[in-house]
Amino acid sequence: MTTSLASREKVDLSVIENRAPSVAQMFLDRVTATPASEAFRFASGDSWASVTWSQVGDRVRGQAAGLIALGVEPEQPVAVASGTRYEWVLADLAIMCAGAATTTVYPTTTAEDVTYIISDSGSRIVFAEDDTQIRKLRDNRGQLPNVAKVVTSDGTPDGDWVISLAELERLGEDLIAAQPSVVDDRVAATTPDSLATLIYTSGTTGRPKGVRLLHSAWTYEAASVDSVSILRADDLQYLWLPLSHVFGKVLLTLPLQIGFPTVIDGRVDKIVDNLAVVRPTIMGAAPRIFEKAHARIVAIGRGEGGVKAKIFDWAFDVGIKVVRARQAGGRPSAVLSAQYAVADRLVFRKIRERFGGRLRFFISGSAALNRDVAEWFDAAGVLILEGYGMTESSAATFVNRPSEYLFGTVGHPLPGTEFRIAEDGEVLIKGPGVMAGYHNQDQATAEALDADGWLHTGDIGEVAPNGALRITDRKKDMFKTSNGKYVAPSAIDATFKGICPYVSQLVIDGEDRSYCVALIALDADAVHAWADENGRAGASFAEVARSDKFRATMQNYIDQLNSQLNRWESVKKFAILDHELTVEDGVITPSMKVRRKIVLDRYRSILDTLYAE
Repeated sequence: MTTSLASREKVDLSVIENRAPSVAQMFLDRVTATPASEAFRFASGDSWASVTWSQVGDRVRGQAAGLIALGVEPEQPVAVASGTRYEWVLADLAIMCAGAATTTVYPTTTAEDVTYIISDSGSRIVFAEDDTQIRKLRDNRGQLPNVAKVVTSDGTPDGDWVISLAELERLGEDLIAAQPSVVDDRVAATTPDSLATLIYTSGTTGRPKGVRLLHSAWTYEAASVDSVSILRADDLQYLWLPLSHVFGKVLLTLPLQIGFPTVIDGRVDKIVDNLAVVRPTIMGAAPRIFEKAHARIVAIGRGEGGVKAKIFDWAFDVGIKVVRARQAGGRPSAVLSAQYAVADRLVFRKIRERFGGRLRFFISGSAALNRDVAEWFDAAGVLILEGYGMTESSAATFVNRPSEYLFGTVGHPLPGTEFRIAEDGEVLIKGPGVMAGYHNQDQATAEALDADGWLHTGDIGEVAPNGALRITDRKKDMFKTSNGKYVAPSAIDATFKGICPYVSQLVIDGEDRSYCVALIALDADAVHAWADENGRAGASFAEVARSDKFRATMQNYIDQLNSQLNRWESVKKFAILDHELTVEDGVITPSMKVRRKIVLDRYRSILDTLYAE
């Protein structure tokens, strides 16, 4: 079965058909259309700075001309190794306006992988955020003979190989003075089929692969989202996601088409504080952010004890009933509606104020969102629209709409994209957002893209009754027990996160075994909150994780999980890790997905002990 649009959706296809030929042109068109409107807001010391589209345009033109002055050619990769910040945006847009292609590098990427990405991409110029990123390049300079210059915003220039952002802009100003149309000429020569971006997948195993995304893919993404009127020019986006990740990158592209301003701050520890200050109307995030917020608010609500805790639980009991009535296509009764109004006044309004009080919806992507967590937020009047995509499909492929959303699904495809379910359950995608292939990897490209242009996603899915897509697990993560039963570990992990407020990851093992076991990784903030509430204030993470009382707490949550699983899926034994799993340790990707096979290998001795007991 091949499926495209939801039948009831109103779509302005002319927006897609008449879209700009390139991201660079889309940006220049935005500068021309709304020059005095706010484009970006970013942290500057203890306050916020704001820039208009016209101001952004001036900076971008200067940097683009500077790149051309340094010898950057059309479609030539230029790397950006930086955290999420305003300077990342300038660099990316400047690369586009120079006719070149952005190669993204996470700031947490190891020096070895940075060297591989820069070398494999053929990047001649690298934007390096600070001295930490510069050091990775300098330590392996002998393996990077093609890197002519490193441009740094916060690092230390050396007057030779490493130059400052200001020096790049001075080079650009000199070139523009001599050749006023130099940037416009490059933009005019950039076609829809020109390479725009090389995004190296963070990957759960092996070397990262460079995904080749053309300008036509990004302009399609922006125009397609615009065509269904989900976002508006008067929205305010809060963007903290890694811009080296495809999810963050597509959210950076949408404002160029639609025109809304974006607040940029990549400091993850500031998300909650920023929400109350920035007061956005939209924000994208990975499920882990919602899981942490859910756990924290529940802990606070119930931790007050007495009447307040009872009111908190009552309010959510009412709210969930209202949500489920709506999801079933009905309306809550008059009595339930009246109860909800009271619950909203006593509890839910305060929760929404934590998120700034103006939020229209969150967008969840990069991993599966637990249905119970989504329902809980919706009960509080905070809508989370789950979507689905991958680096190979330019991120935005499916998304629930505010007017039609079904929890547990990723919604319908965007206009212009088709999908079908293969015989083995794998989701296949075809459309303008699909990659041109993997850089320098013809065999991998042939494995991912078939002769008819269908992208084989590697995800297992099914079609819900309303025609939306439901993702059930990663094809490569599913395993079979010795009894011949299939287990979907990612789905079990997502379910457990909706039950247990202390977990960050549940890693299931059981391949070719007679039963399943699990490693439980904890969230540090939640663990310390448990300690405070259970007479263990000041206890270390490890002390709590190893305590009998905490293990009994986790056993209760595992029992609740098992009550929702088939017998062969249930977790018979588990081990609690006495430390967090982190990006820095290489077991979590920068997009907050667990590298499951690496975790299983690293903790094999613990898992084997569970089977030996």
